[in-house]
Amino acid sequence: MTTSRETQICLDETPFYHCYVRCVRRAYLCGEDFSTGESYDHRKQWIVSRLKFLSYIYAIDICAYAVMSNHYHVVLHVDKSRAQSWSRTEVVERWMQLYKGDMLVSRWLKAPATLDEAQRDAVYLKIETWRERLFDIGWFMRGVNETVARMANAEENCKGRFWEGRYKSQALLDEAALLSCMAYVDLNPVRAGMEESLDTSDFTSIQQRLAEFAGKKRQLKKYPELAERTEKQARLKADLKLDKQPEAPLMVFDGSSHTDIHVALPFTEQVYLRLVDETGRVLREDKRGAIPDTIEPIIERFGIDPKNWLEHVQNFSRRYGRCAGHVVRMRAYVERYGLLATKGMSTSKALYGGPVAVLR
Repeated sequence: MTTSRETQICLDETPFYHCYVRCVRRAYLCGEDFSTGESYDHRKQWIVSRLKFLSYIYAIDICAYAVMSNHYHVVLHVDKSRAQSWSRTEVVERWMQLYKGDMLVSRWLKAPATLDEAQRDAVYLKIETWRERLFDIGWFMRGVNETVARMANAEENCKGRFWEGRYKSQALLDEAALLSCMAYVDLNPVRAGMEESLDTSDFTSIQQRLAEFAGKKRQLKKYPELAERTEKQARLKADLKLDKQPEAPLMVFDGSSHTDIHVALPFTEQVYLRLVDETGRVLREDKRGAIPDTIEPIIERFGIDPKNWLEHVQNFSRRYGRCAGHVVRMRAYVERYGLLATKGMSTSKALYGGPVAVLR
C-alpha cells in the first residue's frame, strides 16, 4: 500500500527532501535505446530545464540533481515563508505561467472593482489554494514528470506511461543527512561507472557548480573537458529551444552559523566541492575505506564517522526509507506519524560518530 504524501513531506520536520523517480520498466528512455541504437539523451536536458523552470516559479530551490538514462534524483528545499510573502497578484502571475487559471481570477486581475464581495472571496480562496501548491513538492514533481512524459509520447507518437509510478521521497532531517544525500546524488554517474570524472558528469548539479565556480574565477579554459561539456549542453539547450526559458539558480552555499537554512545551504562552496571531488576520486580508484586526510576533518565536522562515509554515499537511497538523519531525529519522526519503524536506523547508528548537527 502506498503512503500518503502528508506522512512523508512535513515542513515542520525539515525543508529538505530527496526525490527520485525511474522510467517505466527501468528502460533507458532518456539514454540510448539498445534495440534501435537511437539516442534520447536530449530528454535529460528536458528534465533539467523543467526542474529549473519550475524552481523559478515555485518557492522550491534545487540543491542537487542528477539525470541518468533511466531515472533522476533531485534534492529540494522548500521555502514556505517565501511563498507566504508573495502578494495575491504575484501568486496568480506565477501560477498562470504554468496553468490556464480561472476566468473569475482573470477578471479580478484586470478589473477588481467589477467583482462583488462573494466573487472576491471566491477569488481569494482560489489564490490561497494556488499559493499552497506553489510550495508543494507533489505539485512540483507532477509538473516535471507529466510534462516530460507528454513530450516523450508526442516525440514517439505513442501513448502510455513513461515513469514507473509515483516519485519517492526521503526527508533529510539534519545537516549530515543533507550533505551525504547531496554527495550521493552528485556522484551518481561516477558511482555507477558511467563517467570517469565530475567534469564529464553531464546533466548533474556538480558539473554545473564546478563550471560556475571556474567561471567566477575566469578559469574555465583551464578545464577543457568541463568547458567542452558545458558548451555542448548550451548548444543542446538552444537546439531544443529551451535557452530563452527563465531558470532559477541552484541554491547557494554559506557555512556561517548565523545564516538561515532558507537563505543558503549550511556549508561553504569550497568545502562541498572538495568533499565531492575527493570522494569521487576514491570511488573511481575503488579504494574501499581510504578517506583522504584532506576531507576527513570535513566529514567529522558534521558528526559523521569517516569509516562509513564511502558506503553511505554509494547506497544512500537504498539504506534509508522515508527519512534520513541521526537516529534520535529518525525516532522522533517515527513517533510523530505513529509508525512502527522506518528503514535506516542501523545505518544511522553506524554513520554518526559524533553529535548531530541540527538544521537551523
